[in-house]
Amino acid sequence: MSAFFQWQLVWEYFPKILSALPVTLMIVGVATIVGLIFGILLAFIRVEKVPILSQLAAVFVSFIRGTPILVQLYVVYYGVPALLQMIQVDVSSWNKIIFIYITYGLNTAAFQSETFRAAILSVPVTQKEASIACGLTKTQMYRQVILPQVVRVALPAFGTTTIALLQDTSLAFTIGVVDVVGKARAIGAVTFHTLEGYVGAAILFITLSFILERVFTGLERRMSFSKTKQPAAKIPLMTWSKKQQKIKTT
Repeated sequence: MSAFFQWQLVWEYFPKILSALPVTLMIVGVATIVGLIFGILLAFIRVEKVPILSQLAAVFVSFIRGTPILVQLYVVYYGVPALLQMIQVDVSSWNKIIFIYITYGLNTAAFQSETFRAAILSVPVTQKEASIACGLTKTQMYRQVILPQVVRVALPAFGTTTIALLQDTSLAFTIGVVDVVGKARAIGAVTFHTLEGYVGAAILFITLSFILERVFTGLERRMSFSKTKQPAAKIPLMTWSKKQQKIKTT
């Protein structure tokens, strides 16, 4: 058993695996930013039912959510250069990490778009109608009325998707990117102690997932606390005007 698996090798290999952590965190960071921007844009397009763009967005989201991310990675890594080659665009000199950013960014955008779309649709229609009736433009309505509520509703699902994204980065090594799992695989290929490297990677992923979970849980509690500390409701304008009229008549 000692020759098959040795705990001391786990701790010996752990610093080497930890050295690849910035690559994994960069993938998560870039994909989250890209997914957040394009996810919100896709959600607005589908909620507002923009002609043509709404249908294209629905097809894109269905494709991304219906296929494994490994398939998407191969399509981007092998398919995109082949398509660009047809129009005389050579991307062979691109760093492999760029294709990782594109794949994970698009994947995150599709899942986050559904999160934000559901959050936007959860806001009562009466609030939208009241905003328009008060003279707010559609941009002001979304910024001042809709978005603050959307953030509270979407945060739990956003956190779950981010943690899942961290775990999905373990497939980046399939095209040669040396991330945490790629480093563990490389260590196993050299030392023939593959299991120790993967155990070290598992410990690192568990720790990062726990930290992210606590961060998002704290944000949810803080937003829920701020939601409960709302100022006392003011008398509506219509009710106040009616009271003034009664005073004048008397």
